[in-house]
Amino acid sequence: MVRKLKYHEQKLLRRLDLVNWEASGGNLAEVRALRRYRVGRREDYVQYKTLARAVRTLARRLRDLGPASAAFRARCAAALLEKLHGLGLINSRQSLAVCETLSAAAFCRRRLPCLLVKLRMAQNLRHAVTFVEQGHVRVGPEVVTDPALLVPRAVEDFITWVDASRLRQKVLDYNQERDDFDLAA
Repeated sequence: MVRKLKYHEQKLLRRLDLVNWEASGGNLAEVRALRRYRVGRREDYVQYKTLARAVRTLARRLRDLGPASAAFRARCAAALLEKLHGLGLINSRQSLAVCETLSAAAFCRRRLPCLLVKLRMAQNLRHAVTFVEQGHVRVGPEVVTDPALLVPRAVEDFITWVDASRLRQKVLDYNQERDDFDLAA
């Protein structure tokens, strides 16, 4: 027979998983990255690490292909570099050496809140995550409420405020660009 936990004991044990205790703690570098990039779910970061590892493995396999398959290697390497550059994970399409250093942090930097900070739409990541979760941001025509959205380079220019957002109205008022028609609506 186990006694019922008191409120403060429940509060302390709320985030502790006694069944999967190894997976719940994580290592120090992982916790540091989760805090730095404001990743809410650990599963997202684990998925980013898995994807980065798969890209590094693929780049190593392409590098290690023999001279008999040089044309195939060049074609696959160009396709991989183009795909990663289009996603915004690498800056240059020069060589596979860039792919071999890809980390989970590159995926974290392409999340929507990080791009909001980069585009100076938010002061810090905490505010950016709040804006996204509250539905103030849209990417293209779609309103986004998931901060884990990875934004490719082609869509980066279409990140804007939602038309009915109070933040958009404040920005327009500050820049003295608010239209009289918007005041009536």
